This record gives sequence, C-alpha cells and structure tokens, in this order.
Amino acid sequence: MLTVGSVGYLGSAPALSVYGLASVFFYVLPAFVFLVPVSLVAAELASGWPGGVYNWVRQGISAPMGLLAVWCQFAQTTFYYPALLAYVASTLAYVINDPGLAGNGAYNAVVIVVLFWGGVLVCSRGQALVARLGSGGTLLGTLVPAAILVALGVAYLVQGNHPAAPMTAGHLLPAWTGLASIVLVVNSFFTYAGIEVNAVHVDELRNPGRDYPKSIFLAMALVLAVFIGPTLAISWVIPVARISFTAGVMQAFQSLFTRFGAGFVVPLIAIALAAGALAGMIAWLDGPSEGLLRIGREQGFLPPYFQKVNGQGIEVRIIAAQGAVITLIALLYAFIPGVSHAYWIFAAMATQVYLIMYVLMFIAAIRLRRAQPAHPRSYRAPALGLLCVLGGVSSVAALVIGFIPPAQFGHLNPLSYAVLILAGILAIGILPPLLMDRLRKPGWKVAGDGSAAQPAQGP
Repeated sequence: MLTVGSVGYLGSAPALSVYGLASVFFYVLPAFVFLVPVSLVAAELASGWPGGVYNWVRQGISAPMGLLAVWCQFAQTTFYYPALLAYVASTLAYVINDPGLAGNGAYNAVVIVVLFWGGVLVCSRGQALVARLGSGGTLLGTLVPAAILVALGVAYLVQGNHPAAPMTAGHLLPAWTGLASIVLVVNSFFTYAGIEVNAVHVDELRNPGRDYPKSIFLAMALVLAVFIGPTLAISWVIPVARISFTAGVMQAFQSLFTRFGAGFVVPLIAIALAAGALAGMIAWLDGPSEGLLRIGREQGFLPPYFQKVNGQGIEVRIIAAQGAVITLIALLYAFIPGVSHAYWIFAAMATQVYLIMYVLMFIAAIRLRRAQPAHPRSYRAPALGLLCVLGGVSSVAALVIGFIPPAQFGHLNPLSYAVLILAGILAIGILPPLLMDRLRKPGWKVAGDGSAAQPAQGP
C-alpha cells in the first residue's frame, strides 16, 4: 500500500486516454521494463547502503555524481509541482462551475502560486501534519474517485452507449505514424517515478528475499488497476479531440454524472481530487528537500544559510528558494498558448530530470555488486545485471523520446521543443549541482550527521 500511495495520481490519466485501448500498452510496458527493475534494484541498495540515492551513487560512482543524483530527485519536483497544480486548478474550475477557466493561463498561474505557498505553510508546521494529510489524501483523492469513475464508465457502456474510442482487439497497440506517435509513453514512466523511496522499508519485512518481490508485484497489479481503469473510462466518454491533459478527469466526471442525473456531485468530486493532489504535493515537499539538506550538511554542498531549519525541523529556506523558481515557472502559464501544452512541457521536463537519477542508480548498483560482493545486505535482487540493463536502457530510451514533441502537438516546431526541454534540464537539473560542487567551502561541512545545525528563526 505504501508503494501504491507513492506513485502517480489521476491527473496523469488524460494524457494517455487519447490512445484509447492502446493506453493499456503504455501502462503495462513501463511497469515491466521500469517499475519492476527500479523497485528490486532499489531494495538491494537500501538494504545494504542506508542514506538514499545520494549514498548509493556516491558509493558506486563518486560523490559529485551522488550529488547530481539527489539533486535530480529534488529538482524534478520543480517541474512536477506546476504540472500537478495545473491539474488542481483545472479541477477547481469545476467547483465554481466554470470549466472554461481550466484553459485560462492567468487563472492557472494564480492558482499554482497560491496553492504552492499554501503547501509550504502547511509543511512548515511539521512532519506529523504532513503524514496525516498524505495518508488520507491517497484514499480520498485517488482510490475512491478512481473506483467511482470506473463504475460510472462501466454503467455507461452497459446502457448500450458506444465508446468514443474504439475498443476492439485491433486497437490494443498504438498506431505507428512515426516516433512522435509514441512520445506520450514518457508520461507513463513518470507515473511510476518515486517508487524507490519505499525501498528503505525492506529491512522491516520478516523475509525480505521472499516477501519484497511478492509485495512489488502485488502493488504493480493494484497500480495498473488504479490507473488503467480511469484512463479507459475517460476514453469511453470524451472524444480524443476534446480531451484536456489537465481537465480530462473532470471532463469525464461531468459528462457521466450529468448523464446519470447527478450533476450536483461534480463539485464534490472536484474537491476530493484537488485535496488528494494537494496532499500528495505536501507529502513530497519535505522528502527530497530533506535529502538535500542532509547531504548539504554532511558534505558541505550548501551554504550555512540553507542548512538552517525552523522550530519544527523543516528546511523551509530550501523549500522557499525552490518556491521562487516555481513562481517564475507558474507565470509562464499566463504566456504559453494552451494550458495543456504548458502542462505537458513541464511534466516532460520533470520526467527527463528524474530519469537522469535512475540511470545513475542503475550504474551504481552494478558497480557495487561487482566491487563489494560481500557487503552485507538483507535483500539481493535476482539477476541484478539484467534488471539494471533493462531499467537503464528503458530510462535512456525514455530520455531520448522525451525530446520529441507528441503527435498531438503537431504544430510545434520539433527543434524549438527539443531546445526548450534541454534548456530546462540544464538550467535546473545539471548546472546547479555542478556549481554546488565547485563552489563549496570546507567551513560549510557540519561534523557528524549535521544535527548540530541551529534552527532558523524564520523562513
């Protein structure tokens, strides 16, 4: 259940619903070539080398590469939050009964800024509140709405209505019209991103070698059910040309509830979805930033100013600095024509940055197995080399595909799109850790685990 709760949200469903029945392929393929390798490899690393992805890559490759890995884990959220909050903005538009706002860039920019800084305020109150909101949000904002949407979709078909997208066996695989026709598969990889964070619990199992693989495959089945069902339901009731990448879930709910004479429920569903997505964002706010804080203290990568925490032990200065960048990104929503396009661009950037971390993780795992074969670990991944090759090749392939604009954005210049994605990766994913490594000073390093650092008096 920890694994199910940590991956994806319903906002990722519309981007793949444009493929109709072929969307199943785009969920299942990354599950086997990405989700399984990441889960099993991360379990071995977590059971032998505590400290998360930074320590794994530092031990397996080098300290600078370890910094790059953890920074990518942190920086991907800089792109992820605007994409997630754009989904929340489009959902809230249905609460005030004005779906047209979902495509308004200025509205999305305002909502992104207000909700992000509201999340920072909540996060600053401590981890206990964050944990309660996160656990409740998974049930309220993902599992329950997903079940309702699938049930309504099935009822729609049982009534004899024809699905908007073909559901015959001939449509199980996506039509091949060139490489751009499968670019949205990158979005599927991001659905499973973050799966490695739960590998730290492998030592808590009675028999890690037997129980962890079983839990992963069970979680994979549940994740596939949670996401495939709603994605298909959207494709049943909304024609491809009308599906919005940000508002697709609410488009389907509104269409189905209105058809069954329960349109008054739409605002309630919208509130639940928004609350669930916000709870997920809040839960992520403190995770990667805390990892960066620990590394900054232990290795001296961060200036003392950013090593300070508030009275609740939260690294609010790091989060606030990230928030300044996110605010600038949010403003772009007001200037980029078509909110769906902006949503996809930022989601693609988030995926690209995160995939860099996974490539480094797979390389480190192979090197550690060869260099430290006797190192104690409570779980050993079967066929580790094959898993790393499979996961690494899949990650690199997704990286390459991510530079190609989707077929649905045929009017975009491919070169301009690729340059935009590359610029985003370099600006936030690559250059900062390089500068942090070059500019760090011996006096910035905190002795021991860094617990001696003093709390900040304010944000």
